Amino acid sequence: MFDEITTFSFPTKILFGCGAVRRLPACLEETGIHKPLVVTDPGVRATPAFTAVASALAEAGLPFEVFCGVHGNPIEEDVLESAGLYRSAGCDGAIGLGGGSALDVSKAVVVMARHEGALTELEWQAGGLERMTGPYDPIIAIPTTSGTGSEVGRASVITSHKLGRKIIIFSPWLMPKRAILDPELTVGLPPFLTAATGMDAFTHCLESLTCPVFHPLCDAIAIHGLELAIRYLERATRNGKDIEARGNMQVAATMGAIAFQKDLGATHSLAHPLSTEFGLNHGLANALCLPAVMRFNLAPAASHYARLAGLFGVPTHQMMEIDAAAKSVAEVESMIGRIGITPGLRNHKVPRESLGPLSAKAFEDSCHRTNIRPCTEDDLLRLYEESW
Repeated sequence: MFDEITTFSFPTKILFGCGAVRRLPACLEETGIHKPLVVTDPGVRATPAFTAVASALAEAGLPFEVFCGVHGNPIEEDVLESAGLYRSAGCDGAIGLGGGSALDVSKAVVVMARHEGALTELEWQAGGLERMTGPYDPIIAIPTTSGTGSEVGRASVITSHKLGRKIIIFSPWLMPKRAILDPELTVGLPPFLTAATGMDAFTHCLESLTCPVFHPLCDAIAIHGLELAIRYLERATRNGKDIEARGNMQVAATMGAIAFQKDLGATHSLAHPLSTEFGLNHGLANALCLPAVMRFNLAPAASHYARLAGLFGVPTHQMMEIDAAAKSVAEVESMIGRIGITPGLRNHKVPRESLGPLSAKAFEDSCHRTNIRPCTEDDLLRLYEESW
Protein backbone atom coordinates (compact mmCIF):
# COMPACT_ATOMS: atom_id res chain seq x y z
CA MET A 1 0.00 0.00 0.00
CA PHE A 2 1.29 3.46 -0.94
CA ASP A 3 4.47 1.99 -2.48
CA GLU A 4 4.07 4.14 -5.59
CA ILE A 5 4.78 7.86 -5.13
CA THR A 6 1.82 9.96 -6.22
CA THR A 7 2.08 13.66 -7.10
CA PHE A 8 -0.84 16.08 -7.14
CA SER A 9 -1.44 19.80 -6.59
CA PHE A 10 -4.11 21.66 -4.63
CA PRO A 11 -2.45 24.15 -5.15
CA THR A 12 0.68 23.08 -3.20
CA LYS A 13 2.43 20.30 -5.08
CA ILE A 14 2.13 17.22 -2.88
CA LEU A 15 4.32 14.13 -3.03
CA PHE A 16 2.64 11.22 -1.28
CA GLY A 17 3.81 7.68 -0.59
CA CYS A 18 6.30 5.55 1.31
CA GLY A 19 9.81 6.81 0.65
CA ALA A 20 8.63 10.17 -0.71
CA VAL A 21 11.16 11.92 1.53
CA ARG A 22 13.90 10.70 -0.80
CA ARG A 23 12.51 13.11 -3.40
CA LEU A 24 13.51 16.06 -1.20
CA PRO A 25 16.65 17.00 -3.23
CA ALA A 26 14.54 17.17 -6.39
CA CYS A 27 12.05 19.42 -4.59
CA LEU A 28 14.87 21.75 -3.58
CA GLU A 29 16.12 21.93 -7.14
CA GLU A 30 12.64 22.58 -8.51
CA THR A 31 12.03 25.42 -6.07
CA GLY A 32 15.48 27.00 -6.38
CA ILE A 33 16.66 26.32 -2.82
CA HIS A 34 20.44 25.91 -2.54
CA LYS A 35 20.92 26.05 1.24
CA PRO A 36 17.84 25.31 3.35
CA LEU A 37 17.25 25.80 7.05
CA VAL A 38 15.64 22.67 8.51
CA VAL A 39 13.19 23.82 11.19
CA THR A 40 12.18 21.17 13.71
CA ASP A 41 11.85 20.41 17.41
CA PRO A 42 14.13 18.51 19.82
CA GLY A 43 11.95 15.40 19.80
CA VAL A 44 11.89 15.04 16.01
CA ARG A 45 15.61 15.85 15.88
CA ALA A 46 16.25 12.53 17.63
CA THR A 47 14.01 10.41 15.40
CA PRO A 48 14.51 8.42 12.18
CA ALA A 49 12.42 11.07 10.41
CA PHE A 50 15.18 13.63 10.89
CA THR A 51 17.81 11.07 9.92
CA ALA A 52 15.92 10.38 6.69
CA VAL A 53 15.83 14.08 5.81
CA ALA A 54 19.48 14.68 6.73
CA SER A 55 20.57 11.61 4.77
CA ALA A 56 18.64 12.68 1.68
CA LEU A 57 20.32 16.09 1.81
CA ALA A 58 23.80 14.70 2.54
CA GLU A 59 23.62 12.08 -0.21
CA ALA A 60 22.78 14.82 -2.68
CA GLY A 61 25.71 16.91 -1.44
CA LEU A 62 23.45 19.75 -0.33
CA PRO A 63 24.51 22.07 2.52
CA PHE A 64 21.93 22.84 5.19
CA GLU A 65 21.50 24.35 8.63
CA VAL A 66 19.30 23.06 11.45
CA PHE A 67 17.18 24.88 14.00
CA CYS A 68 15.72 22.35 16.45
CA GLY A 69 14.40 24.62 19.20
CA VAL A 70 10.70 24.77 18.29
CA HIS A 71 8.40 24.47 21.32
CA GLY A 72 5.35 22.21 21.40
CA ASN A 73 3.19 25.34 21.13
CA PRO A 74 5.51 27.62 19.11
CA ILE A 75 6.44 30.96 20.61
CA GLU A 76 7.67 34.20 19.12
CA GLU A 77 11.24 33.54 20.30
CA ASP A 78 11.32 30.36 18.18
CA VAL A 79 10.69 32.47 15.09
CA LEU A 80 13.17 35.21 15.99
CA GLU A 81 16.00 32.80 16.84
CA SER A 82 15.53 30.69 13.73
CA ALA A 83 15.22 33.78 11.52
CA GLY A 84 18.53 35.03 12.95
CA LEU A 85 20.20 31.73 12.08
CA TYR A 86 18.57 31.81 8.65
CA ARG A 87 20.10 35.21 7.88
CA SER A 88 23.54 34.58 9.36
CA ALA A 89 23.93 31.24 7.57
CA GLY A 90 22.84 32.61 4.21
CA CYS A 91 19.87 30.27 3.81
CA ASP A 92 17.51 30.71 0.89
CA GLY A 93 14.61 28.44 1.82
CA ALA A 94 13.07 26.58 4.74
CA ILE A 95 12.22 22.93 5.34
CA GLY A 96 9.60 22.49 8.04
CA LEU A 97 9.97 19.02 9.57
CA GLY A 98 7.66 17.81 12.32
CA GLY A 99 4.18 18.64 13.54
CA GLY A 100 2.24 21.80 12.93
CA SER A 101 4.47 23.77 15.30
CA ALA A 102 7.63 23.22 13.26
CA LEU A 103 5.79 23.81 10.01
CA ASP A 104 4.27 27.05 11.31
CA VAL A 105 7.65 28.34 12.47
CA SER A 106 9.21 27.50 9.10
CA LYS A 107 6.62 29.72 7.43
CA ALA A 108 7.21 32.62 9.79
CA VAL A 109 10.99 32.28 9.40
CA VAL A 110 11.06 33.21 5.72
CA VAL A 111 8.94 36.28 6.47
CA MET A 112 10.90 37.47 9.51
CA ALA A 113 14.19 36.93 7.68
CA ARG A 114 13.15 40.02 5.68
CA HIS A 115 10.76 41.86 7.98
CA GLU A 116 12.42 44.55 10.11
CA GLY A 117 9.53 45.11 12.49
CA ALA A 118 7.93 43.00 15.20
CA LEU A 119 6.25 39.68 14.50
CA THR A 120 3.04 40.97 16.07
CA GLU A 121 2.79 43.57 13.28
CA LEU A 122 2.08 40.69 10.92
CA GLU A 123 -0.96 39.39 12.82
CA TRP A 124 -3.90 38.93 10.48
CA GLN A 125 -6.31 40.82 12.76
CA ALA A 126 -3.86 43.75 12.91
CA GLY A 127 -3.61 44.18 9.15
CA GLY A 128 -0.59 41.94 8.71
CA LEU A 129 -1.86 40.54 5.41
CA GLU A 130 -1.25 43.91 3.75
CA ARG A 131 2.24 44.20 5.31
CA MET A 132 3.46 40.91 3.81
CA THR A 133 4.23 41.88 0.26
CA GLY A 134 6.30 38.83 -0.78
CA PRO A 135 7.37 36.83 -2.57
CA TYR A 136 9.39 35.14 0.16
CA ASP A 137 11.88 32.31 -0.03
CA PRO A 138 10.33 28.90 -0.73
CA ILE A 139 9.06 26.56 1.98
CA ILE A 140 9.00 22.77 1.83
CA ALA A 141 6.82 21.07 4.44
CA ILE A 142 7.40 17.53 5.70
CA PRO A 143 4.84 16.61 8.39
CA THR A 144 5.59 13.84 10.89
CA THR A 145 2.12 14.07 12.46
CA SER A 146 -1.33 13.90 10.92
CA GLY A 147 -3.25 16.78 12.39
CA THR A 148 -2.79 20.43 11.51
CA GLY A 149 -2.47 20.12 7.75
CA SER A 150 -0.12 23.10 7.92
CA GLU A 151 1.77 21.62 4.97
CA VAL A 152 -0.91 22.97 2.62
CA GLY A 153 -2.07 25.97 4.65
CA ARG A 154 -1.55 29.71 4.34
CA ALA A 155 -1.36 30.41 8.05
CA SER A 156 1.15 30.28 10.88
CA VAL A 157 -0.06 30.27 14.51
CA ILE A 158 2.47 31.57 17.02
CA THR A 159 2.12 32.47 20.71
CA SER A 160 3.02 36.07 21.53
CA HIS A 161 4.02 36.51 25.16
CA LYS A 162 3.68 40.27 24.73
CA LEU A 163 0.00 39.91 23.81
CA GLY A 164 -0.58 36.88 26.02
CA ARG A 165 -2.29 34.88 23.28
CA LYS A 166 -1.82 33.12 19.97
CA ILE A 167 -1.60 35.24 16.86
CA ILE A 168 -2.42 34.12 13.34
CA ILE A 169 -0.14 35.19 10.50
CA PHE A 170 -1.95 34.63 7.24
CA SER A 171 -0.95 35.16 3.62
CA PRO A 172 -0.93 33.21 0.34
CA TRP A 173 2.84 33.82 0.36
CA LEU A 174 3.10 31.39 3.30
CA MET A 175 1.79 28.40 1.38
CA PRO A 176 4.57 25.80 1.00
CA LYS A 177 5.81 25.15 -2.52
CA ARG A 178 6.07 21.42 -1.83
CA ALA A 179 4.54 19.10 0.76
CA ILE A 180 6.09 15.67 1.23
CA LEU A 181 3.66 13.20 2.81
CA ASP A 182 5.62 10.06 3.64
CA PRO A 183 3.57 7.68 5.86
CA GLU A 184 6.76 6.03 7.08
CA LEU A 185 7.78 9.25 8.84
CA THR A 186 4.71 9.04 11.11
CA VAL A 187 5.20 5.43 12.23
CA GLY A 188 7.08 6.40 15.39
CA LEU A 189 4.42 8.84 16.62
CA PRO A 190 3.23 7.64 20.07
CA PRO A 191 -0.43 6.60 20.50
CA PHE A 192 -1.42 9.68 22.52
CA LEU A 193 0.01 12.12 19.97
CA THR A 194 -1.51 10.07 17.15
CA ALA A 195 -4.90 10.42 18.85
CA ALA A 196 -4.55 14.11 19.69
CA THR A 197 -3.29 15.21 16.29
CA GLY A 198 -5.87 13.02 14.59
CA MET A 199 -8.62 14.78 16.52
CA ASP A 200 -7.21 18.07 15.26
CA ALA A 201 -7.68 16.83 11.70
CA PHE A 202 -11.19 15.60 12.53
CA THR A 203 -12.13 18.93 14.13
CA HIS A 204 -10.81 20.89 11.16
CA CYS A 205 -13.01 18.87 8.82
CA LEU A 206 -16.11 19.13 11.00
CA GLU A 207 -15.83 22.82 11.85
CA SER A 208 -15.14 23.76 8.24
CA LEU A 209 -18.15 21.70 7.12
CA THR A 210 -20.48 23.52 9.53
CA CYS A 211 -18.95 26.97 8.94
CA PRO A 212 -21.74 29.08 7.34
CA VAL A 213 -19.68 30.17 4.34
CA PHE A 214 -20.68 29.00 0.85
CA HIS A 215 -17.89 26.81 -0.46
CA PRO A 216 -19.23 23.48 -1.77
CA LEU A 217 -15.78 22.30 -2.86
CA CYS A 218 -14.48 22.59 0.70
CA ASP A 219 -17.61 20.88 1.99
CA ALA A 220 -16.97 17.85 -0.20
CA ILE A 221 -13.34 17.68 0.89
CA ALA A 222 -14.34 18.00 4.56
CA ILE A 223 -16.84 15.15 4.29
CA HIS A 224 -14.29 12.74 2.86
CA GLY A 225 -11.71 13.88 5.42
CA LEU A 226 -14.19 12.99 8.17
CA GLU A 227 -14.82 9.62 6.57
CA LEU A 228 -11.09 8.86 6.49
CA ALA A 229 -10.57 9.94 10.11
CA ILE A 230 -13.49 7.82 11.31
CA ARG A 231 -12.18 4.81 9.41
CA TYR A 232 -8.46 5.09 10.19
CA LEU A 233 -7.74 7.15 13.33
CA GLU A 234 -8.49 4.36 15.77
CA ARG A 235 -6.42 1.94 13.70
CA ALA A 236 -3.44 4.31 13.60
CA THR A 237 -3.68 4.83 17.36
CA ARG A 238 -3.80 1.11 18.14
CA ASN A 239 -1.07 0.09 15.69
CA GLY A 240 1.45 2.74 14.74
CA LYS A 241 2.94 0.48 12.07
CA ASP A 242 -0.33 0.27 10.14
CA ILE A 243 0.88 2.08 7.03
CA GLU A 244 -2.56 2.14 5.42
CA ALA A 245 -3.99 3.89 8.47
CA ARG A 246 -0.99 6.24 8.77
CA GLY A 247 -1.17 7.25 5.13
CA ASN A 248 -4.90 7.84 5.14
CA MET A 249 -4.64 9.96 8.29
CA GLN A 250 -2.02 12.09 6.51
CA VAL A 251 -4.52 12.60 3.71
CA ALA A 252 -7.31 13.40 6.20
CA ALA A 253 -5.12 16.05 7.84
CA THR A 254 -4.26 17.62 4.51
CA MET A 255 -7.93 17.60 3.48
CA GLY A 256 -8.89 19.27 6.76
CA ALA A 257 -6.49 22.13 6.13
CA ILE A 258 -7.71 22.56 2.57
CA ALA A 259 -11.32 22.56 3.79
CA PHE A 260 -10.86 25.12 6.54
CA GLN A 261 -10.01 27.88 4.12
CA LYS A 262 -13.75 28.38 4.68
CA ASP A 263 -12.84 29.09 8.34
CA LEU A 264 -13.46 27.23 11.59
CA GLY A 265 -15.66 27.59 14.66
CA ALA A 266 -15.99 27.88 18.42
CA THR A 267 -14.02 24.72 19.24
CA HIS A 268 -10.84 26.35 17.98
CA SER A 269 -11.51 29.57 19.88
CA LEU A 270 -11.80 27.50 23.06
CA ALA A 271 -8.74 25.40 22.25
CA HIS A 272 -6.28 28.20 21.49
CA PRO A 273 -6.17 29.73 25.02
CA LEU A 274 -5.88 26.26 26.56
CA SER A 275 -2.64 25.79 24.64
CA THR A 276 -1.35 29.26 25.44
CA GLU A 277 -2.20 29.25 29.15
CA PHE A 278 -1.80 25.59 30.10
CA GLY A 279 0.34 24.09 27.36
CA LEU A 280 -2.29 21.62 26.21
CA ASN A 281 -1.60 19.96 22.88
CA HIS A 282 -3.84 21.74 20.38
CA GLY A 283 -5.50 18.58 19.13
CA LEU A 284 -6.15 17.44 22.69
CA ALA A 285 -7.73 20.80 23.50
CA ASN A 286 -9.98 20.45 20.46
CA ALA A 287 -11.02 16.95 21.50
CA LEU A 288 -11.89 18.08 25.03
CA CYS A 289 -14.10 20.95 23.82
CA LEU A 290 -15.65 19.54 20.65
CA PRO A 291 -18.58 17.58 22.17
CA ALA A 292 -19.85 20.60 24.11
CA VAL A 293 -19.63 22.78 21.00
CA MET A 294 -21.47 20.15 18.97
CA ARG A 295 -24.32 20.14 21.49
CA PHE A 296 -24.36 23.96 21.39
CA ASN A 297 -24.55 23.88 17.58
CA LEU A 298 -27.00 20.97 17.38
CA ALA A 299 -30.05 22.73 15.91
CA PRO A 300 -28.39 24.91 13.23
CA ALA A 301 -25.90 22.17 12.31
CA ALA A 302 -28.40 19.31 12.41
CA SER A 303 -28.17 18.45 8.71
CA HIS A 304 -24.38 18.28 8.85
CA TYR A 305 -24.29 16.28 12.07
CA ALA A 306 -26.92 13.86 10.74
CA ARG A 307 -24.63 13.20 7.78
CA LEU A 308 -21.74 12.70 10.20
CA ALA A 309 -23.77 10.08 12.07
CA GLY A 310 -24.18 8.23 8.81
CA LEU A 311 -20.40 8.24 8.30
CA PHE A 312 -20.11 6.51 11.68
CA GLY A 313 -22.44 3.81 10.38
CA VAL A 314 -25.55 4.90 12.27
CA PRO A 315 -28.71 3.79 10.37
CA THR A 316 -30.16 7.29 10.05
CA HIS A 317 -32.66 6.72 7.21
CA GLN A 318 -35.59 6.24 9.62
CA MET A 319 -34.48 8.83 12.19
CA MET A 320 -35.54 12.43 12.61
CA GLU A 321 -32.71 14.71 11.52
CA ILE A 322 -32.24 16.21 14.98
CA ASP A 323 -32.11 12.72 16.52
CA ALA A 324 -29.48 11.62 14.02
CA ALA A 325 -27.55 14.80 14.78
CA ALA A 326 -27.65 14.06 18.51
CA LYS A 327 -26.43 10.55 17.81
CA SER A 328 -23.37 11.97 16.05
CA VAL A 329 -22.32 13.72 19.29
CA ALA A 330 -22.45 10.42 21.14
CA GLU A 331 -20.43 8.77 18.38
CA VAL A 332 -17.75 11.46 18.56
CA GLU A 333 -17.54 11.13 22.34
CA SER A 334 -17.24 7.36 22.01
CA MET A 335 -14.46 7.67 19.41
CA ILE A 336 -12.54 10.09 21.63
CA GLY A 337 -12.68 7.56 24.44
CA ARG A 338 -11.66 4.63 22.23
CA ILE A 339 -8.50 6.41 21.10
CA GLY A 340 -7.45 6.93 24.70
CA ILE A 341 -8.31 10.58 25.40
CA THR A 342 -9.73 11.16 28.89
CA PRO A 343 -12.54 13.75 28.73
CA GLY A 344 -12.78 16.71 31.07
CA LEU A 345 -10.54 19.73 31.32
CA ARG A 346 -10.26 18.98 35.06
CA ASN A 347 -8.37 15.82 34.18
CA HIS A 348 -5.77 17.81 32.25
CA LYS A 349 -4.77 20.24 35.01
CA VAL A 350 -7.06 23.10 34.00
CA PRO A 351 -8.42 24.65 37.23
CA ARG A 352 -12.08 25.66 37.34
CA GLU A 353 -11.22 29.19 38.48
CA SER A 354 -9.37 29.74 35.19
CA LEU A 355 -12.48 29.31 33.04
CA GLY A 356 -13.59 32.95 33.29
CA PRO A 357 -10.26 34.41 32.12
CA LEU A 358 -10.05 31.71 29.47
CA SER A 359 -13.46 32.63 28.06
CA ALA A 360 -12.34 36.26 27.70
CA LYS A 361 -9.32 35.14 25.69
CA ALA A 362 -11.45 32.74 23.65
CA PHE A 363 -13.79 35.60 22.76
CA GLU A 364 -10.80 37.58 21.43
CA ASP A 365 -9.99 34.67 19.10
CA SER A 366 -11.43 35.08 15.61
CA CYS A 367 -12.46 31.47 14.93
CA HIS A 368 -15.80 31.64 16.76
CA ARG A 369 -16.92 34.44 14.45
CA THR A 370 -17.61 31.82 11.79
CA ASN A 371 -19.26 29.32 14.14
CA ILE A 372 -22.61 28.20 12.74
CA ARG A 373 -24.29 29.56 15.90
CA PRO A 374 -23.17 33.01 17.10
CA CYS A 375 -21.27 33.00 20.41
CA THR A 376 -21.11 35.51 23.21
CA GLU A 377 -18.37 35.50 25.83
CA ASP A 378 -20.90 34.01 28.25
CA ASP A 379 -21.63 31.23 25.77
CA LEU A 380 -17.93 30.41 25.58
CA LEU A 381 -17.73 30.34 29.38
CA ARG A 382 -20.63 27.88 29.52
CA LEU A 383 -18.92 25.71 26.90
CA TYR A 384 -15.76 25.65 29.02
CA GLU A 385 -17.84 24.74 32.07
CA GLU A 386 -19.54 21.91 30.19
CA SER A 387 -16.12 20.69 29.02
CA TRP A 388 -14.58 20.95 32.48
